[in-house]
Amino acid sequence: MNLTLSIVLIIVAFVAGSGIFGAVAGNIAKNKAFKKGVDAGIEQRKQQAEAMNGSAEEQAKKQAERIIEDAEKDADNKRKSALVEAKDEIHKLRTEAEKEIKERRAELSRQERRVQQKEENLDKKTDNLERKEETLNQKIKSADEKLKEAESIKNGQMEVLEKISQFTKEQAKEYIISKLEDDLIHEKAVKVSNYEQQIKDECLEKARSYISLAIAKVASDQVSETAVSVVPLPNDDMKGRIIGREGRNIRTLETLTGVDLIIDDTPEAITLSCFDQVRREIARIALEKLIADGRIHPTRIEEMVDKAKREVEYRIKQEGERAVIETNVHGLNHELIKLIGRLKFRTSYKQNVLDHSIEVSKLCGVLASELGVDANMARRAGLLHDIGKALTAEIEGSHVQIGVDVCKKYNENPIILNAIEAHHNDVEPKTVIACLVQAADAISAARPGARSENYESYIKRLQKLEEICTSYNGVDKCYAIQAGREVRIMVVPEIINDEKMVLVARQIAQQIESEMDYPGQIKINLIRESRVSDYAK
Repeated sequence: MNLTLSIVLIIVAFVAGSGIFGAVAGNIAKNKAFKKGVDAGIEQRKQQAEAMNGSAEEQAKKQAERIIEDAEKDADNKRKSALVEAKDEIHKLRTEAEKEIKERRAELSRQERRVQQKEENLDKKTDNLERKEETLNQKIKSADEKLKEAESIKNGQMEVLEKISQFTKEQAKEYIISKLEDDLIHEKAVKVSNYEQQIKDECLEKARSYISLAIAKVASDQVSETAVSVVPLPNDDMKGRIIGREGRNIRTLETLTGVDLIIDDTPEAITLSCFDQVRREIARIALEKLIADGRIHPTRIEEMVDKAKREVEYRIKQEGERAVIETNVHGLNHELIKLIGRLKFRTSYKQNVLDHSIEVSKLCGVLASELGVDANMARRAGLLHDIGKALTAEIEGSHVQIGVDVCKKYNENPIILNAIEAHHNDVEPKTVIACLVQAADAISAARPGARSENYESYIKRLQKLEEICTSYNGVDKCYAIQAGREVRIMVVPEIINDEKMVLVARQIAQQIESEMDYPGQIKINLIRESRVSDYAK
């Protein structure tokens, strides 16, 4: 490598020197040509001087000698200048070549050090792996020896036990398991039956009465929301005007509203797509105003979007005031009322959150009245329990924590804060009102039609329910009824007795809770029937 660079340096210097000496030679040739011209001039002047006097001839000779002398001096100066320039150029090239050689040598040294370090690291790792492998082999060998020793001791003990008990290993295992199963089934069935019966006797009648009364008093319609809106057009030519030249109108509208405009082959209609219903409503109102006005350009679009925003804000305020009046909740901060109104444009599992909050508030009021609890506080907690969902698009975190923080900001009662925080079991409920909000929230969400469920997932849920029930030994038939809210199980009376029925029902309930997702609760009914037939002759 170093030899190659040296050769290259010499060649470069030689080429540069050759060029410079060529330039000098050229200058010398020019000087010779100039000298020849001067000689010719002198000869001509001599001829002219023959006709002139002797003094004129001497002057001409002196002038000619002076010209020749000046020309020689000029040529000598140019030659010296060219030599100096050539030496400077050679020195410059030599310096650059030496610098490049130093840099290349430094880079090679660094690479050699890196390779050497990597080789050292690899050697260390290889040594460590070899030591670990040797240690592991020793441990494996020791473990195999201990296992053999334990197996031999176990076999000896088993032979002694078989001689003493006069049972083989399998026979002893079956005998012990059967005795334990019988005893455990009996004891567990008796205890579960006693506890359940005691709890049912105390709470079932009152709970049914209160919940049925609350549901009957608060009957509300359930409407499924969507994520798109359709705006009708007077004609298909309006689509081109909405798109605008090079798409400037549709880009302006999408940028200002944050909504996707879908313009397809659907005749006389445009689809607005956005999961934020507030934005979608603003875009719908603005687009309808633009279509009615007929003037569609970016400036007009901005004006109409501003007007639509003001209309939607006014509507949000009206919806919040309507909810407060309808639920008879007073003394709320005006900012909380606005947030309640925003819930009109928020859905959860396609259930309108404002309608859900109003229904929960009414259910809480009815249940609190029946239990002798503060009904006003219960209605207030029910109305505010999902207030955090109005801000989930703007603030990170769960709607429970957001709702608690917002209500703290506006100095709501600690009872309300606990009810909001506990309605999804994030914390332990500390008051009866918090428990009522949990119950009312579950009732509202479990209404038929409250939350959408497609047909395929519904069928799969029923099949999974029946599959769990039929997997138990002794189950003859199983039927999921009441839209999957109840399951009836026919058992074989010779396999499952009355005491074991309680245990099987509890096991099925636990497996359903751990393996399935479902709204509300599922009732499990086990049916055991014994028939005896005879004939009188």
